[in-house]
Amino acid sequence: VQLVESGGGLVQAGGSLRLSCTASEFTGEDYAIGWFRQAPGKEREGVAVISTSDGRTYYAASVKGRFTISNDQAKNTVYLQMNSLRPEDTAVYYCAADLGVEFEQLWTLDPDDFGSWGQGTQVTVSS
Repeated sequence: VQLVESGGGLVQAGGSLRLSCTASEFTGEDYAIGWFRQAPGKEREGVAVISTSDGRTYYAASVKGRFTISNDQAKNTVYLQMNSLRPEDTAVYYCAADLGVEFEQLWTLDPDDFGSWGQGTQVTVSS
């Protein structure tokens, strides 16, 4: 599957953004889609993951209650709604598809369990 992210931009602290991750090739298979982010000088970290078959989700503690991941199967698109944004949320955000790992194991949001990475979209939160 090929994934393309969009929706990044510049927003003030406390504001909101919605990121989109669209599959350009529909494989007809169910998989999990994860959102990750990487700030300058830091390792890539998991933000949230969703099962496209049944909508189960996991979130990183740092975003739980502020971010919401959702899936629109008809549009082959996974969204990340980001509210109450903070300057520390500034990063390049990526989406990726799981590599066949059981969904129950994806709660760790380990980037090594994912592949087919998109090109990323920049999110900048000003204070």
